[in-house]
Amino acid sequence: MRASLIQIAVDPDEPVADRRARAARLVREERGAADLVVLPELWPVGAFAADLFGPESEPLHGPTYDAMAAAARDAEVWLHAGSFVEAVGGALYNTSLVFSPDGELAASYRKIHRFGFDKGEAVLMAAGEDLVTFDLPHLTVGVGTCYDLRFPELFRGLVDAGAEAFVVPAGWPAARRGHWRLLARARAVENQAYVLACGTAGTHAGVEQAGHSLVVDPWGEILAEAGPDEEVLRVVLDPAKPAAIREEFPALKDRVLGVPVPRRAGAR
Repeated sequence: MRASLIQIAVDPDEPVADRRARAARLVREERGAADLVVLPELWPVGAFAADLFGPESEPLHGPTYDAMAAAARDAEVWLHAGSFVEAVGGALYNTSLVFSPDGELAASYRKIHRFGFDKGEAVLMAAGEDLVTFDLPHLTVGVGTCYDLRFPELFRGLVDAGAEAFVVPAGWPAARRGHWRLLARARAVENQAYVLACGTAGTHAGVEQAGHSLVVDPWGEILAEAGPDEEVLRVVLDPAKPAAIREEFPALKDRVLGVPVPRRAGAR
């Protein structure tokens, strides 16, 4: 399976509508080169541009949805379209969208762990509640977003739901780039799963972005890594590898804590 991670640069001087059109063009350019394309977290506005969250929020079926659905259909790819600010009633969510190659919505995920320590996203956005997976041909993929990467129990839950790979769009700051690489590898090793971690480039709201999107295999080896600037990172994945490694080194079978306990018949 061929995957492309589009590490798009967020320039505060570029209008959101222009960046949306540019992102759609970059997705279309992967036609014939990728089966799965991934965009970063909150690329329309920038993950740290909290003052734009409300003004640039959209309904689920808004401009970003329409542009990404069309791009997935035109490129004939599975598209994890990163995330955008979703407006639902009076609440805002950091919402990821996944489209099938025919442009249909295959999954959506509202970020569970909000970053900010009582400011920014942590107070402006509501928290999602549901773990989300989607099925590619021969591979089940779990979805997380940026700060979620610091919470291993989320990824254990995704493994219990059948995930063999994780897609993690992010707007990770350059100041903690070392954590980004470390945590991506840790989530891969402990869950024996691929991690496709796609971040932004550039500087927005005064925060330099880490870039360095990376793809980690189920043994923890980095298969490909981008630099700090806008870049398309391409890699080939073997869908059979997670199952093979889990069979060769069956550490997941030795879990004790946090293992789901099957309910007995009649139990309540």
